[in-house]
Amino acid sequence: MASLDWLPAAIRERSRVRELDAGEALFRQTDRAVAIFEVERGRLRLIRNTVAGHPVVLHTARPGELLAEAALFASAYRCDAIAATAACVRAYPKRELLAVFRGDPALAERFMAVLAHQIHSLRARLEERNIRSARERVLHHIALHAGADGRTMPVEGTLTDVAAEIGLTPEALYRTLAELQKEGIVRRTPSGITLKKRATT
Repeated sequence: MASLDWLPAAIRERSRVRELDAGEALFRQTDRAVAIFEVERGRLRLIRNTVAGHPVVLHTARPGELLAEAALFASAYRCDAIAATAACVRAYPKRELLAVFRGDPALAERFMAVLAHQIHSLRARLEERNIRSARERVLHHIALHAGADGRTMPVEGTLTDVAAEIGLTPEALYRTLAELQKEGIVRRTPSGITLKKRATT
């Protein structure tokens, strides 16, 4: 988790909480960047439109994750942030955050550790998007996001959300899961997908 509850109380007191309805925008691409955000409840999608106007889901942020970290050093947001569900976020004004980090190297270092963890997660997602086989991409995603048992990936929201997150069409994901289930490799439940055995290539 990337929670910022270790920030000084003075900064948290200056933060503000915002409630969002499903489908509501937290910010839009090119909006002036004035804060970074921590997801406290619900899920938000980071979306950027292609030249042809097609939306691409860059990431789905969940509780404990940060949004718009680059806003600390940018004048505008680089994508849209849309609530995938009813959500609650905490906004930290970037001017106050930067002032705190400049005056406290230890806090700045801790924040750098948070960013390093986020970069590691981003690289894992990029690696996943580069897997050409839909079958291998789905299996990789399940393994990457498995819970405590190491085999079961909780599914929050819909499979359409999962498809968008891993860069597949919903049809391709449904078809791939059906094949894997038929082969006895995965088992689907209302709350998740479990790897039953190792797939053969």
